Amino acid sequence: MPDPFLAPDPAHCLLVPFAGALDPAARAVFASLSLPRLTELLTLLQPAPAADGSEWSFTPPHERALAQAMGLTGDDGALPWAALDSTHPTEPQAWFHPVHFQVGMDQVSLTPAHELDAAVSQQLFDALAPLCQEDGVALSFVSANRWRARGERLRGLSCASLDRVAGRSVAAWQPRGPQAPWLRRLQSEAQMLFYTHPANDALESAGRAPVNGFWADGVGALASTTALNPPPRTDERLKAPALAGDWASWARAWEALDATAIADLLACLQRGEPAGLILCGERRAVHLAPKPRSWLTDWTRRLRRPAHPASLLETL
Repeated sequence: MPDPFLAPDPAHCLLVPFAGALDPAARAVFASLSLPRLTELLTLLQPAPAADGSEWSFTPPHERALAQAMGLTGDDGALPWAALDSTHPTEPQAWFHPVHFQVGMDQVSLTPAHELDAAVSQQLFDALAPLCQEDGVALSFVSANRWRARGERLRGLSCASLDRVAGRSVAAWQPRGPQAPWLRRLQSEAQMLFYTHPANDALESAGRAPVNGFWADGVGALASTTALNPPPRTDERLKAPALAGDWASWARAWEALDATAIADLLACLQRGEPAGLILCGERRAVHLAPKPRSWLTDWTRRLRRPAHPASLLETL
């Protein structure tokens, strides 16, 4: 049964990851913003009851909300994004992301290698692929930032999304499942392999952090090849500043979002067209759909002073 809180047309449903954050600094910055289109939009929409969520789930709310909209199923940490983006969706697959592990006094933290050069990534990929092949896992190069792993070893794994781990200690986000010890061993072998790799000499000479490991996510396989729903539009402009904890840039991104994608959604509703909004934070996602229209509700809405969106985003 389709979710009544999603717009019928995915083109008129907007999903916003990292719309809210638990950091008190982020909440203070957001409360100081003037977001006139979002404020007006929220007077026309009503939220569905939000499911309980945790900031410690392997699958972040924006990935779970996207999967629900598409009809994609999977346990926590096991939404099969890699398999979905392949020609063999029923085979167990995963994304391997080259990353930098920073070893501190009492923790190991992770930084994604977002700006990695394709040629450098290819060299590291070429070094890791034979190790994977020895374990029955085929590795293929997709882009500088992610490689596709495929094989039965990946079935039954649960892995934390890279969006969960970025900038954080990896201790709480270790993979789970029968094959988790194998994956941790492969990650350790990759760290040793990459440590002395010439590609990292070039990175360090350029003042860049070395790539000394990989992180796996998007694991699993589709149960069938049944067609899924088209995805809603996703606007990720809040993601990078949120992961970096740069709340000033995050606030500017919110202002830009309010003036563009949110303004477009508001215009749709004002024209009487169906539209939906999904705001996602660290704990949960809130689905908003149009309120039933009547002359009384329109009259009441005009009289009532709109509430600041901060109260809604604090629930995310």
